[in-house]
Amino acid sequence: MKIGILGGGQLARMLALAGYPLGLRFIVLDPDPDAGADPLSEHLLGAYDDPQLLAQLAEHADVVTYEFENVPAHVAEFLSQRTRVYPPSNALAIAQDRLLEKTFFNDIGIATAAYASVDSLADLQLAMVALGYPAVLKTRHMGYDGKGQVVLRSASDLEPAMAAMQGAAAIVEGFVDYRRELSIIAARRPSGDIAFYPLSENRHDGGILRVARACHDDPMQAMAEVYVRRLLEKLDYVGVIALELFDVGDRLLVNEFAPRVHNSGHWSIEGAETSQFENHLRAILDLPLGATATRGHTAMVNFIGGLPASTHLLACRNVHLHLYDKQPRKGRKVAHATVRADEAAVFENTLAQLIQFADDVDDS
Repeated sequence: MKIGILGGGQLARMLALAGYPLGLRFIVLDPDPDAGADPLSEHLLGAYDDPQLLAQLAEHADVVTYEFENVPAHVAEFLSQRTRVYPPSNALAIAQDRLLEKTFFNDIGIATAAYASVDSLADLQLAMVALGYPAVLKTRHMGYDGKGQVVLRSASDLEPAMAAMQGAAAIVEGFVDYRRELSIIAARRPSGDIAFYPLSENRHDGGILRVARACHDDPMQAMAEVYVRRLLEKLDYVGVIALELFDVGDRLLVNEFAPRVHNSGHWSIEGAETSQFENHLRAILDLPLGATATRGHTAMVNFIGGLPASTHLLACRNVHLHLYDKQPRKGRKVAHATVRADEAAVFENTLAQLIQFADDVDDS
């Protein structure tokens, strides 16, 4: 069985690593000659919308998936006419447009921050009368890791913020005073079976995820599962999905979803009975989903822009290092480490060490 992947970065690499024990082979389409998944797959080198390469991918892959949501939605639709493509192209199209996404959430009864569509400075000025300050102006398309976003703190910020959008369609969202940033990852098969992972509590700096901790028996778990189940079923979704959430005390507000395996679930590689990567593959092949329970205390730490010496990381008790085969560069995720321990004190001490290592080399 051969799996096609649009994108050949670290997520495709981790999918391939999870798939090899299952006897799966991989073919990726990526424009980067040094794509991280290259050593583990056939590599079709070229643009994501190259019709010849897409035809070749469809011919050789039994099922196609993707590792990031900025693959053009029409590409997924083109492929779906020739082979199975999961997650479905409609999920990709909604995730690529923040306005469509927020509207979709509200239409299916999922709460979000207040928002308004913005096409001009006049639109923004009018929206701020209702939303108040602070707020966040975001591009509707192509933003990730904090890119394409400007915080609005007063009326004097509006004109430069609109200039920063460079004419791109935008959305403004009311600021959320949250206690925690959370995410829930779930997997769904074509048959409708769903497996939920424990919530992750996430820490971002500069819009980039730094730390994700698995939450055992979190009081918000049930509410998060209601939201993500509703999303999965309305989209007739297949594969792994990540739903990003704000904990505002007595309820959850949804921020956005990612139609793919997700950085906040990397702890699942060593910290869950079945990783998100293996369950994504099981889901798109309509195989039984694996157990998602945590194995003790577990968390993930990203390394951004630089990498500590591997000898220092591997000397830490209960640490697993994942290198992405990427050259260090400002703001770039080059690796992550997971920690898993049965004893809470050991876990907390080791996690603190990893965070310090990450802070020391951070070049974001």
